[in-house]
Order: sequence, then structure tokens, then C-alpha cells
Amino acid sequence: MDNVKFFDEKKFMWDGRTYISESDAINIKAEYEKNNFETRIVQEEEKYFLFTRRVVTEIVIEKQ
Repeated sequence: MDNVKFFDEKKFMWDGRTYISESDAINIKAEYEKNNFETRIVQEEEKYFLFTRRVVTEIVIEKQ
């Protein structure tokens, strides 16, 4: 499985897990979306893979 996929010209990263059932992937997808991630589920053969992305909305620079 590729670690990176592009959907609508946006970069998504694989969450590193393989889901056996679509319902498991959908449940985890909902958790990511609660934390402001965009998500996509990809099915290959009989397995499901979840890809996520989150747009950076704030950059904090610490003083040294």
C-alpha cells in the first residue's frame, strides 16, 4: 500500500492500518473527522485503507 495518495489534487496520508471490514474503517473515519481531518476510504481486494489529511490552520513559533 502506498503511504501517500492524491484525491482532487490534495495529498492524503495512509493511517498505517488495514481494516478487514468497511464498518471498522467507517467508525475510525468518523473519529478522524471529529478531530478536523479530511478522510478517504480506499478498498483494494477485500481490505479497506484509510487516508487522512488536515490543513494547517495555525503555526506556532517558539522563541529560543
